[in-house]
Amino acid sequence: MAEEAAEQQSGEAAAAAVVGLLGFKPHLAVPGMKADAAVQFYKAAFGAEELRRVAHPKRKAEQELPLILFAELKIGSSLLLVSDCFDAAGEGGTAVVIGGGISFRLEAEDVDAAVKMAVAADAEVVSEVAEDESGVVVKLKDPFGVVWVVSAAVGNKTLDAEAEA
Repeated sequence: MAEEAAEQQSGEAAAAAVVGLLGFKPHLAVPGMKADAAVQFYKAAFGAEELRRVAHPKRKAEQELPLILFAELKIGSSLLLVSDCFDAAGEGGTAVVIGGGISFRLEAEDVDAAVKMAVAADAEVVSEVAEDESGVVVKLKDPFGVVWVVSAAVGNKTLDAEAEA
């Protein structure tokens, strides 16, 4: 029995290597459109360095603060993504979101293969494929309610649909 479990784990690790997962980043969605305040706090409290920030490209000029899709912070040798919590319309979300406002981001060489592998393991696709300044992204939910965002940089092999376009 233990041998079978070890073989299964070995096979799963090999599958992840074949898919080409490149990195893992925790992602915190801050309610009340306060991601910028959170970033400033993490800088002051933990010496975080802001590596980059991606704002929503369709944010209206009359709105006070830019909607932060994510700010990538480096704290020590670790990375953290921080974003405003928002709904599908881009409005500030204050309700409890799937995953409790915490998600994990996986960067993959091939988003399509990574999504197929996760779905085969019982993950659920919770958002359609999207492309923004950060690349192609797909949001999944695992059987335990944790949200995973699978992404690839623009220019990487991403989705079968792109190849057909």
